[in-house]
Amino acid sequence: MKKEKTMRVTSIGGQALMEGIMMRGPKKTTMGVRKSDGSIELEEIHPLNLTQKYKLLRIPVLRGVANMIDSLVTGNRALMRSADKAMEGIETPEEEMSKFDKWLDKHFGEKMVSFIMGAAMVLAILFCVAVFFFVPTLLFNLLASAFPFLNDYIIWRSAFEGILRIILFLVYMGLVTLNKDVKRVFQYHGAEHKTIFCYEHGLDLTVENVRKQIRFHPRCGTSFIVLMLIVGIIIGLFIPFTNVWLRSSLKILLLPLTVGVGYELIRICGKHDNVITRIIAAPGVWMQHITTKEPKDDMIEVAIAAMKDVIPENGEDIIR
Repeated sequence: MKKEKTMRVTSIGGQALMEGIMMRGPKKTTMGVRKSDGSIELEEIHPLNLTQKYKLLRIPVLRGVANMIDSLVTGNRALMRSADKAMEGIETPEEEMSKFDKWLDKHFGEKMVSFIMGAAMVLAILFCVAVFFFVPTLLFNLLASAFPFLNDYIIWRSAFEGILRIILFLVYMGLVTLNKDVKRVFQYHGAEHKTIFCYEHGLDLTVENVRKQIRFHPRCGTSFIVLMLIVGIIIGLFIPFTNVWLRSSLKILLLPLTVGVGYELIRICGKHDNVITRIIAAPGVWMQHITTKEPKDDMIEVAIAAMKDVIPENGEDIIR
């Protein structure tokens, strides 16, 4: 099937939230959330905008690191805020609460959801560092002790570590999809992509038009993560150390370079549509079969509301 070309490419991007979507335009960032009463509430989110504040951070590669930090901080803030809004008006009967739930409610009250999500994120970061940096190196060392010839070429080590990270990422994403709440977030993720595609095709932002679009977008954060994993394999070729702690620590220190190069690649894929960019974007687009799901119409409505609120009148968001 011939690939349908977009009429234009916008700089507007988004992020799926709890029962909502955050859309980030060139001048404004808006979070749209479907509340428990069925209404859609829009709220402006104020990102860090590091590249706008500091000219040095606009340099290629550095801007990738800056945007990564900005996205993590702003995205986490919006995610916790959306969870609070989505839970407004929903109360759990005291008799159904566990002792731990009662303790959290007593000490954190309305901020309980934010506390839980914040703690979960810290644990997730620690888990990812352990699994994605230390475990692959440790396993290869164990394998190399049984088959010494594997130490003859660094490419074997780097390829093994990189492919194992990708496999672990696939397994992790597949498992979290089994959770119904995560699945809904992935549906909102699909709604975000479809809405952006609808806008890029120059169509009116209606539920019917958005529904017809595909849900796989080359500028997706999922594609960015996959590109980082692939870039990490290449960077690993230039790290000669075999010690688990030394090699893993150096990879962590080189993470800004991995992020920066991955960002530049995803930026190129978002601006250009040719054979080379399609090959580069292909692994990430394939991964989106897991991280995006077909949305329901009420989810599309939230995406449209957030999208309309960030589209500038002068068209300055159009980059192609």
